[in-house]
Amino acid sequence: MVEKPTLDRRTVLKALGAGTLFSGVASAAPGRQPGPKKDEILVGVSASVDDMERTVRQAVPGNARIVHRNETLSYVAVKFPSQAPDHAKGNFIDAITKKDEVKYAEPNATHRALATPSDPRFGDQYAPQQVNAPAAWDTTLGDAGVTVAVIDTGVQYDHPDLAGNFGSATGRDFADGDGDPYPDVPADEYHGTHVAGIVASGTDNGTGVAGMGNSTLLSGRALDEGGSGSTADIADAIEWATDHGAAVINMSLGGGGYTNTMKSAVSYAQSNGSLVVAAAGNNGSGTVSYPAAYNECLAVSALDANEDLASYSQYGSEIELAAPGSNVLSTTTETRGSYERLSGTSMATPAVSGVAGLTLARWDLTNSELRSHLKNTAVDVGLSADEQGSGRVDAANAVSTDPGSGGGGGGGGGGGGDSTSASVDGSLSSSYDSKCWSYGFEYDSPSQVVVEIDGPRDADFDLYVNDGTGSCPTTGSYDYRSWTPDSQESITIDEPETSSALHVLVDSYSGSGSYTLTITETA
Repeated sequence: MVEKPTLDRRTVLKALGAGTLFSGVASAAPGRQPGPKKDEILVGVSASVDDMERTVRQAVPGNARIVHRNETLSYVAVKFPSQAPDHAKGNFIDAITKKDEVKYAEPNATHRALATPSDPRFGDQYAPQQVNAPAAWDTTLGDAGVTVAVIDTGVQYDHPDLAGNFGSATGRDFADGDGDPYPDVPADEYHGTHVAGIVASGTDNGTGVAGMGNSTLLSGRALDEGGSGSTADIADAIEWATDHGAAVINMSLGGGGYTNTMKSAVSYAQSNGSLVVAAAGNNGSGTVSYPAAYNECLAVSALDANEDLASYSQYGSEIELAAPGSNVLSTTTETRGSYERLSGTSMATPAVSGVAGLTLARWDLTNSELRSHLKNTAVDVGLSADEQGSGRVDAANAVSTDPGSGGGGGGGGGGGGDSTSASVDGSLSSSYDSKCWSYGFEYDSPSQVVVEIDGPRDADFDLYVNDGTGSCPTTGSYDYRSWTPDSQESITIDEPETSSALHVLVDSYSGSGSYTLTITETA
């Protein structure tokens, strides 16, 4: 396998013009209501199909209709009447998934903002100090060229402590389907404003509180004033934020379980250069919620002011970093008093996203390199790996440590950030064709390996990986799978097993053509 150069996302995205404002997403019919959409079924169609809407329409019963489509993520939403029995939707799912062109059909699940309001305990901020942001600010206060997108409720972008870090494009409202992500009911809709303030309320601007750094904010309003939103709205917002240059995408939300549509969205974001940071969840269990549990997402747990795991924070093997989440002082809507304290993994997640943005102001890193660097420079606070991942995120270490120096920040993340990337070209002739590759590791104990394929746009190739088994995966037996409706797939494996070669299967679900398989290993 030969070396394959990487591209700087921020440089590539300079080519995007104003004409890409809403590429890939289209509304098939007017009148969709904001918030949860429990009467909708999302149908994922293979990208090799010329007309996905026609493919689905043939199986839609007379009392249902197609109300939305996303051509980039290759799905349509089918709405049933609110009085339709559950078995009617189940019958439709059974029927539509029998079509060869259909990859999945699933309910348009509901996700909720992950905040837990609490009584104040502290008179001042502590979160920036806990992650050593002030020491990082001696080097950089952030860079307006780094964009962090907040997928959440609406953000009061004209807040005196936020306005300076919003550019001319404030965002988009996916809940209401318009171009203004401002909160509909500011007295109730404050979560997104609080999250945005943790990321990038004005630092050293003489006003209110300090965010983690002065990145440019972008608001994707995908949750309504009640803090709830559908899978489709969130997925569309992720795609849009990715296409509009978000180096980091913050998702302080969860619920709804595993869905193929959300998996496709976070895979799209990762494959196109965005780092997706997501909240572990707030029910205190040992299971990380989705979307944080997808391997494309960096999952964040919450600490209290003493750097103990917060009682509400979910934990598990998917956790990669921890951050302060309890009684965090940040911006809120002016209707509510401009500033307030909230608790939750919702608050820990933007602390990591803000530090990620601050790090990109100092170092030119791909999303995979940034993810590894944040973990390599994290600080071990004495919790288990399931509770803290690599440790508590540390802004000073992330900004001051050269990613190529081999140095670390004393955390539980291991290696120094050296990486090697190799690629190989192949082709598949039909939906019956597949190819298995093996890869021998360059490093003895890599912290991460990323496996990617870039295939033809008019076909649907899938990716399967076995780690440590010494055998090729199949489409029915595998350790990891990336299975979106197109041929751009990516799998991230933390702490891979190196006792045997990595085995990768590239399979054609439909269509034919050439592809490039790339494997990036980080020490």
